[in-house]
Amino acid sequence: MTVFQGESYFPNPLRGALPAISADQFDPLAFHQTLPGYAPTALISAPHAAEALGAAEVLVKDESSRLGLPAFKIVGASWAVARAVHQALVERGLPAPPLSDGFGALHEAAKALGPMELCCATDGNHGRAVAHMAKLIGFAAKIFVPDTMSQARVDAIASEGAEVVPIEGTYDDAIKRSADEASRETLVISDTSWPGYSEVPRWVVDGYATIFREISNELSRRHIPSPEVVGIQIGVGALAAATVPYARSVGAFMLGVEPYTAACIMHSLRECEVTYLPGNHPSIMAGLNAGLASETSWPMVSHGLDAAIAIDDRRTTQAMRLLAKDGIVAGETGAAGLAGLLAWADGFGGDLSGKRVLVINTEGATDPKSHARIVGTKSIAGRNGVKSRER
Repeated sequence: MTVFQGESYFPNPLRGALPAISADQFDPLAFHQTLPGYAPTALISAPHAAEALGAAEVLVKDESSRLGLPAFKIVGASWAVARAVHQALVERGLPAPPLSDGFGALHEAAKALGPMELCCATDGNHGRAVAHMAKLIGFAAKIFVPDTMSQARVDAIASEGAEVVPIEGTYDDAIKRSADEASRETLVISDTSWPGYSEVPRWVVDGYATIFREISNELSRRHIPSPEVVGIQIGVGALAAATVPYARSVGAFMLGVEPYTAACIMHSLRECEVTYLPGNHPSIMAGLNAGLASETSWPMVSHGLDAAIAIDDRRTTQAMRLLAKDGIVAGETGAAGLAGLLAWADGFGGDLSGKRVLVINTEGATDPKSHARIVGTKSIAGRNGVKSRER
């Protein structure tokens, strides 16, 4: 049994009936299928991970290569951008083709808006996704980042043609700065909410539903039963909010996973309301380093999680190495779902024997040097093309 310093487990006292989900006339999956390079990401059986957990099977939805980017964020960002552009066209009385006509029609219609900019704050992957969509649609992009973010992630965002603006402080400070940019010519595409800004983050969550539609379709095609346990990463809560309806629909136990230095959801669950977790939030799980849950995601997450777990960085490096053994290249945030389940099984009584488990590898090696230090690089290529070896 291994319990690292600071790790903690908290059954959710607020679990209950889910808030109503309003019917949407648009279908994110149908829209995603019209984006350049769309293909469903792989659903991979990971026997080494299953052995470590004592589970019957671990299924990994591998988002390390999605629509030309090394992370899942593009499915949320692309849908939110599409909805925001469509809304801007409608508000200005310009021709706005239905989103069912696909990306090509939206791209053509967006030319009538003239010079436009997309803006957001990011710890890496969301900002790159927004910048990528700006490039595809012909807009400029301005992305605010914490000044502590790794240079590799800064360079990746800049490679999409975006202006990258470092902000002294935390991710939450970058969010506050990005909110000031909203104007007629600048659309702020955030995956978290604040007072007076909730529609776009809700669209981001809606976009993530494509991941779970693909999982359901693939399990059905392969005649595999649904998972009984889901381990999911939590930053501000957007991905977790998209996971809840799926986990509840198949009757799976849902464990939310956070760095113990940035466990804002667990902190809020203990207070029974969204509560800011102050201070710096340093962990190698950069995409999860948030001090404040999204108000938009909170109702679904707080009612839907079965439990939350806060983990040490050493746990996610353990998970990265395990996934590498199964040929899966997972970044620090990408491996966090599995890492949380490892912590639960190791130190908090999580019994996964005989269970079918689902985790999402939310990113590949978005910081290649860091990934190489943790996992190593040699002759064995992972399923997503980044070389890795056992260590």
